[in-house]
Amino acid sequence: MFSTFLQQNGLVILDGAMATELERHGAVLNDHLWSAKILLEAPELIRHVHLDYFRAGADVATTASYQASFEGFAKKGIGRAETVRLLELSVKLACEAREQFWSDPANRVGRLRPLVAASVGPYGACLADGSEYRGDYGLTVEELMDFHRPRLKVLAGAGADLLAVETIPCLEEAEALVKLLPELSGRKAWLSVSCRDEKSLNHGEPIESAIELADACDQIVAVGVNCTPPEFVEGLLKRAARFTSKPLLVYPNSGEGWDAVNKCWLPARHGAGLSLARQWMEAGAKLIGGCCRTTPEDISQLTNLRLAGD
Repeated sequence: MFSTFLQQNGLVILDGAMATELERHGAVLNDHLWSAKILLEAPELIRHVHLDYFRAGADVATTASYQASFEGFAKKGIGRAETVRLLELSVKLACEAREQFWSDPANRVGRLRPLVAASVGPYGACLADGSEYRGDYGLTVEELMDFHRPRLKVLAGAGADLLAVETIPCLEEAEALVKLLPELSGRKAWLSVSCRDEKSLNHGEPIESAIELADACDQIVAVGVNCTPPEFVEGLLKRAARFTSKPLLVYPNSGEGWDAVNKCWLPARHGAGLSLARQWMEAGAKLIGGCCRTTPEDISQLTNLRLAGD
């Protein structure tokens, strides 16, 4: 999946935040649907953000489906048929942005045709209470499989190049998602967990357990961490590298923290942002991007770092 990109450039550049970038463009996301709300209200804005990231150098667009789920849309009175359309729309918007970008020959110079990854967020995202930062769901692996199965099937058939299984906070949810992949006719995915320190998932399990789980699954083409403070990334990569030969990915947040009670961002403790990307590359990262509060400007810096490395 990523071998051609790595052979040509040595590094795959992922995109940055979707929701906070939509807010920078004036979207109001004070809603349990978060960025998925814009699929209903202003889908062209999502396409615009994807295009900004491609122009900044991103090799992969991650769709605006992180918060989209049958349960979440049902709370808005939206039925299953319309939810399917909205999930498919999230992929369509990213693909349209890619085609718009790729239609300009100038954008093809030194570039490979970008990929589209359909975002599969954690169960906690649909609760809109910060559960994805804890992973304390109280659900069994089978119950988590039942939640994820319908959305996975839609996204797997919507035309994306792969699935971005991301921000997974606990081992049970990682296991549930890995067990579902064989039901998807060979579709490829990456698995990205979120961590609370240099060694543990948000729920407390050692990252090595999740890495071993991913390494044993042929359908997973990259594994790593996202939505994690940047100061923890290097230590997590070094642990992960001992348990897999798959490409390692990282797309941490800006270092700022989300206060789920007061619905606001807290200042970064270390202010590192993506400035540590060189160290992450040295620690084995092959796919690097950004999560919450990162911007196209951050992705441009990664592009310049890759060019400097060449």
